[in-house]
Amino acid sequence: MARPDKGGAGERDVRSELTAFRTRLEEAEQYLGLDHLRARRAELEKEAGRPDLWDDQDNARAVTSELGSVSADIGVLEDIGRRLDDAETLFELMIEESDDSEAGELAELLDDLERRLGELELRSLFSGEYDERDALVELHAGAGGTDAQDWCEMLLRMYERWTERRGFAVEIDEASAGQEAGLLSATVIVKGRFAYGLLSAERGVHRLVRMSPFDAQHRRQTSFSSVDVTPFIDDATSEVVIDDKDLRVDTYRSSGAGGQHVNKTDSAVRITHLPSGIVVSCQNERSQHQNRARALQILAAKLLARQEAERQAAMESLSGPKGEISWGNQIRSYVLAPYQQVKDLRSGVETGNVDAVLDGEIDDFIEAELRRRRAEGPADQGD
Repeated sequence: MARPDKGGAGERDVRSELTAFRTRLEEAEQYLGLDHLRARRAELEKEAGRPDLWDDQDNARAVTSELGSVSADIGVLEDIGRRLDDAETLFELMIEESDDSEAGELAELLDDLERRLGELELRSLFSGEYDERDALVELHAGAGGTDAQDWCEMLLRMYERWTERRGFAVEIDEASAGQEAGLLSATVIVKGRFAYGLLSAERGVHRLVRMSPFDAQHRRQTSFSSVDVTPFIDDATSEVVIDDKDLRVDTYRSSGAGGQHVNKTDSAVRITHLPSGIVVSCQNERSQHQNRARALQILAAKLLARQEAERQAAMESLSGPKGEISWGNQIRSYVLAPYQQVKDLRSGVETGNVDAVLDGEIDDFIEAELRRRRAEGPADQGD
């Protein structure tokens, strides 16, 4: 039996689709290790049931967190399996009774299965140690003056909208207002499973071409902003030794020109790690003490990421150069004039719907870059 495809384009071979879905689900159960997940869940449930579990709070949090993740993964696979069973049963009933009255419901089931399996298959692209972690995202305005500062704020909004679409939480920890408009820089923490794995694909320089709203003659302007992404690890301070004598701590009052992104208090904190030169700031918390604690968390996450990058670079040096490093190079162009186009220069993915991209629809670019990385190999991932 076949039914009209969504949108009226040709015919859709339902039996072939169901067979393909079953194959994709079985493959997902293999690469996600469903049998191992079930065995691990049993172990964790036993551990979580111990009466003395919370005597060691750090261990208890680790156990309950892993149990939640493992159970969620099992639940996703089992739910897709149930949905696929329902679709197969409905299809067979329609064949037996020669009744197409449920074709609409079957179409919805098939479209839902395609979406769910696509999301599941994306997980196979995550293999890094920190891919499941939250993400520390830093944006900096580059060349282009006021336009670049405005572009920096536009990028911040794009990522905020993207996090909303995915159900992630976002915290703006620092935002430095531009001289006339926009932002000189911003630091945000995106909280959600695989936030770092996804957003690591956005690391690099983003270029904007448009008719400048800040130019009296409305000439075309090219401006740049950079995006840096680091895994944010709440307990990084336990893995990295930070000596107080290596820190310079400054307090300041946030400037008032940053609008909604700036918390205008006297409690903002800037910490400079003297040995590495890393500078972090936080101004979003209610007190100076809270801002200092959050800034130290961010510093620890950045130091841990640097240690990992240095270790990776040392390993790569043993097998020779890997080609040009992508840091500092433009990865994507957003053209608003003289035509409308967003194009990723790494994967080649492009679209003419610039407004949708700036409104947070960037999943196609992220997935394409993750797939490109997988094809290129781990040396290209820059993690």
